Amino acid sequence: MADVGGNTEQTGRGTTTIADGVVATIAGIAIRDTEGVHSVGRGASKAIGAVTGRRSGSSGAGRAVKVEVGEKQTAIDVDVEVEYGVQIHKLADRIRTNATDAVESMTGLEVVEININVFDVHVPDEDEDEEDEGSTARVR
Repeated sequence: MADVGGNTEQTGRGTTTIADGVVATIAGIAIRDTEGVHSVGRGASKAIGAVTGRRSGSSGAGRAVKVEVGEKQTAIDVDVEVEYGVQIHKLADRIRTNATDAVESMTGLEVVEININVFDVHVPDEDEDEEDEGSTARVR
């Protein structure tokens, strides 16, 4: 059996192992669902997240999030693109709260650190909006 990393809990009735990818998926979904986050991940992981994350609700978000899982704790690294106009420092606080709450409640692991890299700001393209308005006027 391949070593997938993760948290293993030994009890009197057996063991429970939580793979790193599970923690990454939980954190990724919580981060993606945070108001003000336009997208999670860069490049290929962002594109995969846009397709698979919206369809399945899971795998794409996890690929864009890196986690390190120990016996009782986890640390998370994530790249995000934010919406224009959002106060980034407040958004970072919301991301940390949402991801921590989700991971801790679902896995029992303590989230000790969430490193957020804001790599871009999404600015809505006004030209596309004008083209859309013009095209509907011709169709009437």
